[in-house]
Amino acid sequence: MSARARIVGWMLFLVALALSVSLSATWSILLSRLDARVSAELENETEKLRRHVANETAGGPPASVKTLLDGWLSVNPPDRWETYFTVVGGRIESIPGGDRPPAALDADEDLVRKVAGVTDRPVAGWTDSTAGRVRYAAIPVQITGDPAIGQFVVAVFYDRHREEVVASVQVLAITGLAALTLAGAAGWFVAGRVLAPIRLVRQTAEAISDSSDLTRRLEVTGNDDVAALAATFNHMLDRLDQAFAAQRKFADDAGHELRTPITVIRGHLELMGDDPHDQRDTLALVNDELIRMNRLVDDLLTLAKAGQPNFLTLEPVELAELPVAVVARARGLADRKWRVDEVAEEYAVADQQRLTQALMQLTANAVRHTREGDLVAVGSAVRDGHVVLWVRDSGPGVPVEDRERIFQRFERARIAGEGSGLGLSIVRSIAEAHDGRVFVMDAPGGGAQFVLTFPMVAEKMEMA
Repeated sequence: MSARARIVGWMLFLVALALSVSLSATWSILLSRLDARVSAELENETEKLRRHVANETAGGPPASVKTLLDGWLSVNPPDRWETYFTVVGGRIESIPGGDRPPAALDADEDLVRKVAGVTDRPVAGWTDSTAGRVRYAAIPVQITGDPAIGQFVVAVFYDRHREEVVASVQVLAITGLAALTLAGAAGWFVAGRVLAPIRLVRQTAEAISDSSDLTRRLEVTGNDDVAALAATFNHMLDRLDQAFAAQRKFADDAGHELRTPITVIRGHLELMGDDPHDQRDTLALVNDELIRMNRLVDDLLTLAKAGQPNFLTLEPVELAELPVAVVARARGLADRKWRVDEVAEEYAVADQQRLTQALMQLTANAVRHTREGDLVAVGSAVRDGHVVLWVRDSGPGVPVEDRERIFQRFERARIAGEGSGLGLSIVRSIAEAHDGRVFVMDAPGGGAQFVLTFPMVAEKMEMA
């Protein structure tokens, strides 16, 4: 069963349960009110008869009980589903005219006999008739001067009133069933609209499984939980697309760049003779190629990890310490005029190891493009809410047409010397991981200045 059918099924079950409870409560309440109304009607007839007897005997008693009861029947017609009759001396005496009652209770000898035995106080009871159950009250009447005892009987056809209650409940049940049907149709439509993004998620996942196309995305509308699910699914696809792209790029780069040194190593090993001098030269060349392959693999792995969530380890970084530490490390690369340009007395939340790696790549790049005694300077600053790190040199600079291309993988400037072509790509990946960028510009006084900048995220902390 689909989720849509389950949702609508449970909704209809709960609504039907609520309607059943409501109908049951309505049925009980209406029957209770009917019983109370019938009892109140019997009490009311008893009280009206008492007042009539009191009025008729105030100026002197009437001639007989029969006369008194006949006078009462003439002025008090029965209501709907109600009938009267009188008994005097154990026999039926009077029945009011008008519409015929649903059943002739005066023909019930057992009832007449039972009513004739009521002599002291009013008695209420139940009896059965051709019109169903009947609720009745027998009220004894006796006056001075007449030894006969009469009974006034008021009877209410209970089942006829109950049929009206049944009809009302049936109407409620029919309207409730119609409302349930409409609710089911509306629920089916609404559930389909609500679950549409989930179906799209399933269909997109199936399409991706069949075609391996990670470029498909869901349209996110609204701001509810289902929209959040669609947005999360799109974000997951973005991450998967990036991961697969990085994997494909890594495989392509590794296959492209490692094939040449492997071919070189294999060729020299196949041609290596027995001459010790030739063997030493071959082993030295093979060792150089293996070192280059190891460095290349490390760089490729760094680039492959750049898109992963754990690429950065964020912590408070002292921006004043960073250029000083980089210059101290870079002095061993070559004999250059090393300098710290400027330092920012600020803390920023960043990955200190990755920033150091990026600056070391830039200083190594500066060393390759400068000569002994040339200037290489490192600095840090905070400008317009951004951290700015730079490495500048007094070398030949970078031509304008190469300033974008050199940050791509395996690309070198036209004046470049040795290098794998991955160093500046690593710097760009580190900058982008910090939501920043890296670019190159002309340095003051000539040469190139590589600038890495990212948004400033400050964190106040007490230094021990």
